[in-house]
Amino acid sequence: MGLPISMDVRSTAPAVLAAASRAFDWLREVDRRFSPFRDGSEVRLCGGDPATPARASAELIEIVDLCMRYEQDSGGAFRAWLPGRRFDPCGVVKGWAVQRAGELLRRAGADQFCLNAGGDVLAVGEAEPGRAWRVGIRHPEIAHQVCAVFDVRDCAVATSGSYERGAHIIDGRTGHPARELLSLTVLAPDLTTADAVSTAAFAMGVDGIAWAASRPGCLVFAVDAERQVHRSSLLDEPVVTPELLATEWRHGSGS
Repeated sequence: MGLPISMDVRSTAPAVLAAASRAFDWLREVDRRFSPFRDGSEVRLCGGDPATPARASAELIEIVDLCMRYEQDSGGAFRAWLPGRRFDPCGVVKGWAVQRAGELLRRAGADQFCLNAGGDVLAVGEAEPGRAWRVGIRHPEIAHQVCAVFDVRDCAVATSGSYERGAHIIDGRTGHPARELLSLTVLAPDLTTADAVSTAAFAMGVDGIAWAASRPGCLVFAVDAERQVHRSSLLDEPVVTPELLATEWRHGSGS
């Protein structure tokens, strides 16, 4: 995927350690099968068209469905099919793949672990009894500093921005790079959602902040191009948990 992935598993059970190895195997497989930059990948062979079952795997069909859903929900700002370009599902694949890796660990009995894929984090259980996982959000303009830290338990954190790879997120409505935000972070119940929502919201620009905050179970922290910070009010709570995210879903906390 062109990024470092780390795993902190607070268990030495043989079944969990074996699952950790399988999780890394799965992530390498995802890179091989679903990268638009690799010759012979499923994404290149199928061109994002799942209409031919003999060529499109169930996983690719799921990825295409995710891309179509977020394109529709974002009004076309998120777009995996851009004119003159190959089908590029990278905006959803990373979070989807890491979430599945986490499910491999869960099925093996792991209940305390943290997966970090280039700053997108799936945090399960606690780092230590009574201590939540702490996730730092990189300052969008000062590489060695963080601009926020969130304590999380059993949820995911994903950030989209231009500070690592340049202006690579395209607003599908215009075909031009999205430049209204410096970074946008989403906290959600799972990394599939957090990653896709953060990417789509960043592509939408400033309007994407409220859109992301309106998504079921999502909290938002964003820095716009004017250096103004926007944050969901529930992020002031000591720990972000599934119960807190469910409260946001039912009532909404604003930004």
